Amino acid sequence: MFDDLDASLAAVLDDPAAPAHVRTADVSFAVPDKAYTPGQATLNLFLHEVQENRALRDDTPVLERVAQGYVSRRPPVRVDCTYLVTAWSTKTGGLQSAEEHQILGLTLQWLCRFPVLDTGHLQGVLQTPPQPFPVAVTVAQRREGQSMGEFWTALGIAPRPAFSLTVTLAMVPFPETRTDPEVTAVQLRGGLVSDPVLRGRVLDGALDAVPAATVQLVEAGRSVVVDDLGGFSFADVPFGAYTLSVQTAGHPDTTRHVDYEHDVQVHDVILTGP
Repeated sequence: MFDDLDASLAAVLDDPAAPAHVRTADVSFAVPDKAYTPGQATLNLFLHEVQENRALRDDTPVLERVAQGYVSRRPPVRVDCTYLVTAWSTKTGGLQSAEEHQILGLTLQWLCRFPVLDTGHLQGVLQTPPQPFPVAVTVAQRREGQSMGEFWTALGIAPRPAFSLTVTLAMVPFPETRTDPEVTAVQLRGGLVSDPVLRGRVLDGALDAVPAATVQLVEAGRSVVVDDLGGFSFADVPFGAYTLSVQTAGHPDTTRHVDYEHDVQVHDVILTGP
């Protein structure tokens, strides 16, 4: 992904509309340490920091409509990729500084035109599949409290004119998806606070009613046979924790632990197996 981001930024800098001094400069993504000696005028974009953008974190699942249902997936992670942009000249003395300042200034001016990277500049996996969000670009912004002194010391070179370039990508670390059927009907069932009844239905894995099942309320020692809609009920039961045990032909015995309260009176049991 990072190599495709490098290629995308190189495409931005090579755009025909970019200033001539920007287009003719070589573009390098190498570490600009004390051994770095480019052989021609060069723009160096050094990727030195990658971190999650927590402000953009969203745990809401992403839903996609498909035939007769929905596919849900975990949302992508938003990642800030920060480059240090410097210009390098092969000239000497004042001519060197003048050329570096010219290239760097024109590059800053050009990149400020892109609050997001154009899709035509995106390369590789940033283009196919397309990024789910616009690829945001932040230019010449430094986080509060950040100092470059230790950074230059670590590179082993004298401080140089530079600016930061941060590109925010979306990464998909969880490719797994879940398919859920379309909701075609909603059934509301409830009870009265003044006349509570522990009730519910016995359903199979497709949420169809299972008739003729026997439901036992274990702690109360009571049992009933469900109606044609799979419904059962136990009246005159104190609120509390109970175990529902279901027996029926064609399915293994199933138990469910429920908390029966005045505002939670309906407890369905979904059977497993064939």
